[in-house]
Amino acid sequence: MRSPDVVLIHPPSIFDFRERTIFYGPISDVIPSSPVFEMYPIGFVTLAAHLRRHGYRTRIVNLALRMMRSRRFRPERFLAGFRPRLFGIDLHWLPHAHGGPAVAALLKRLHPDVPVVFGGISASYFHEELIRDPAVDFVLRGSATEEALLALVRELEAGRRFERVPNLTWKRGGEVVVNPASFAPTALDPYDLDVGMMVGSVVGHLDFWTSIPFHAWWRHPITAVLTVRGCARGCVTCGASSAAFRRFMAGRHPYFRGPEAIADQARAFASFTRAPIFLVGDINDGGPEYARAVVEALGRAAIGNRIVFEFFEPPPAELLRAIDDRIPHWGAEFSPESHDEAIRARLGKARFTNAELEAGVAAMLALRCEALDLFFMVGLPGQSRENVLAMTDFIEGLFRRHDRRLSAYITPMGPFIDPGSDGFERAEARGYRLRARTLAEHRALLDRERDWESFLNYSTAEMTRADIVDATYDGAERLNALKLRYGRIAPSQAATVAARMAAARDLRRRLAEAGGRALDPDLHRALVGEIRAFSEATVNDKAELFPPGAFLRNFRLGGIVRLLAREASLSVGRRIRRVRLAGAAPGSAP
Repeated sequence: MRSPDVVLIHPPSIFDFRERTIFYGPISDVIPSSPVFEMYPIGFVTLAAHLRRHGYRTRIVNLALRMMRSRRFRPERFLAGFRPRLFGIDLHWLPHAHGGPAVAALLKRLHPDVPVVFGGISASYFHEELIRDPAVDFVLRGSATEEALLALVRELEAGRRFERVPNLTWKRGGEVVVNPASFAPTALDPYDLDVGMMVGSVVGHLDFWTSIPFHAWWRHPITAVLTVRGCARGCVTCGASSAAFRRFMAGRHPYFRGPEAIADQARAFASFTRAPIFLVGDINDGGPEYARAVVEALGRAAIGNRIVFEFFEPPPAELLRAIDDRIPHWGAEFSPESHDEAIRARLGKARFTNAELEAGVAAMLALRCEALDLFFMVGLPGQSRENVLAMTDFIEGLFRRHDRRLSAYITPMGPFIDPGSDGFERAEARGYRLRARTLAEHRALLDRERDWESFLNYSTAEMTRADIVDATYDGAERLNALKLRYGRIAPSQAATVAARMAAARDLRRRLAEAGGRALDPDLHRALVGEIRAFSEATVNDKAELFPPGAFLRNFRLGGIVRLLAREASLSVGRRIRRVRLAGAAPGSAP
């Protein structure tokens, strides 16, 4: 296949994780990816689709996953084979503060003449620090950079007048130039996914691991429709909160995807997979008319997959009835974060009473909701170890009153308080103490430390970092026992989690005893490059996140064949178009 014009690379959180002794802990136990955070942002897919619609070949490379799957995989050799006009790297969330810049440095050694651009939430916040890295040529700021990336690629192709690219931070000689943030969309509908491109890339390159979202995706091919960028909520820890985006993101957030566009994307996913389709973002944040319109559009789409709705507060009863009437199979994820009303108020996501919380849970489970997962967090302002244990008492009360469709998870907030959030910008006032402020300081934490307690960039007024770790394990240990008692998990799952948690506690003790000294050789050999044995399924079994399903039955093979046939036809058309454009005047837009 021809070389792509743009290669979008997703780095591992820590670049040299395969050679390092790292105890990641449970920081990724309630998300699909591993502690390497190999799940690339959905924006990669919309960026690639937008470039392709304008005639540019784009390849997504999940470098984190390729490195995770095999110690013999050499990123240097793999990346040396590309000759694009531009390399793009995401620094969306801050856990990639080490891996992202390290991949940029590697690319500069391999391809000194090919520019490197960064994008993402954290890249936008740290754009002036990031651009001073010799390996970084450009940073695109913003939550929707499809148009800006297209403008940058066109300038690289002809003109190279980078001052014309909106939202771009770049270097002119040794001078840092910050172009005006002159572009911000008003809606997300123009920037959708291209399912044919996604499937075609996997088959066309005969590579089943470079483009998929996360390690377990082939067994659990869940998909996600991004309904919104930005957020209407004010969580003090989140770098995508309303307060955070007002500080450093251009535009008037949040931007919502239209109801019909949401349904179209869900229908496209359902054409090749039977797995659940997750709607990212609480559709209630668009207002009751918007939420109702989304449900009605999904109902008209007649999708057989389970549609999973995300709620940040108890949803209105009338919306739940509409979902139940129109969606054949549905589930929900609800994130109260804490059982404590005062702590929820301090967090800033939503204000609701426990009576309203319990009524919302009961309302969902009184309908045909197939699964309802509740998510609680450790590391919130005002929280103590005793408060975390009380949280498990609250969960037990819910388990006692409801059937097995209801489950719950406890996770530590980690490893970082997000830059730009109130918890970062006004840490002391919000109940936090920070130990890293700059991108370099966060990178240093990931570079020099070897356990998740030491990675944390924060403590709270009530809990030290050690207290947060202890409270996480104490709460998760009790929750694991409750899940077994109330039939939420099988005895084998509970035993596995209990054994891993005991091993994690012992490992933590041994690391603490070693201090800054070299580890015992046997312990080092057991840990080096290891992820799953000590840093997955330590507070819950990851299989709990996915509904059961056989590998091949999760896919619609006929749909995949139709997508590939359509993709082949479109590919021929694009080649003809590029041949015709080759005779156009220099600098013409493709």
